[in-house]
Order: sequence, then structure tokens, then C-alpha cells
Amino acid sequence: MALSFRPSFPETVDDISARLVGFGVVVQSAIYLWLRSPISLVVLVFGFGARVYSGPRFSPLGLLVTRVVRPRLTSIQPKIVPGPPKRFAQSIGFVTSLAALATTLSGASTGAVVLICALIAAASLEAFAGVCLGCIAFRWLMRVGVIPSTVCAACNDISAHLASRSAALKQS
Repeated sequence: MALSFRPSFPETVDDISARLVGFGVVVQSAIYLWLRSPISLVVLVFGFGARVYSGPRFSPLGLLVTRVVRPRLTSIQPKIVPGPPKRFAQSIGFVTSLAALATTLSGASTGAVVLICALIAAASLEAFAGVCLGCIAFRWLMRVGVIPSTVCAACNDISAHLASRSAALKQS
């Protein structure tokens, strides 16, 4: 199997894996707050960048979740969701963590702390409540026409969302 470096974010994503990655982001961000080390931010920026570029393929955290953690959680059924909103959310995380790194390197550590706290809040919502703020923003931007509807056909199919919600409620 040849290793391809072309960008290839998945069209669909297991939401459980996305939530586990969100938990990993919370942990990595908390490590920065504890250590205040720019190296911890470099790791965070790299992970987000890798996930934006190709999903979990080159992200250490993504690989840990998809190859080690998620396969062990066989009792939890996959919840397949559209990939483009998750990629958009990862892009926001990339920009936020990159801004935190830049402010840290410029000596404005308070700004970095504020940015990382915002990142922790968003990643915590994803990890613990299944609420993806980036996905909400993506769908809103699609509705107002900033993001073309062709970017995510599944996002426009409200019947698929309703069926998914109905199935989730029946399992509860």
C-alpha cells in the first residue's frame, strides 16, 4: 500500500471518534495550561493541521483514537455524521491553537491562555455533550450561502438528520 500525501478528509466521520478526539484536545490543552510550554502548543497545532488536511491519517491523536481507543469500544455503536462540518470545526481549532502559539511566542501569554480556554470550552462541549460548535457554525454558514450547498449534500438533507435523531432516541 503506497502512502499518499494528498489531502483526503473523509466524507463521513464516526461521531464517537470525533468526541474522543475532542476529549484528547481537552487533555492536550490542559497540559499547555499546566506547563505553559510552547512545545505543547506546537503538538496541538500539528494535530489540528493534520486532521484538517486528511482526517486522522497523519494526526497522532486521530490515529490513537481510530486505531487504539475506538476499536476497544465495541459496545458503543458508531454514529456516522457528515465529514465537512467536522473538518470546518478542526479548521477553527487549527486557527485558534495557531493564534495561541503566536501569542505565546510574542510574549502575550495571557492571550494564549484565553484562546486555549476557549478551545477547552468548545472541545469539552464536543467531548462531553456531543455539541460541535464548528458544525453549528458550518450549517449556519451554509444556510446563509457563505458555504455552497454542494460542499455537503448530507448537511442539506434534513430527513437524514431527523432519521438519525429518531434512531438515537429509540436506542435510549
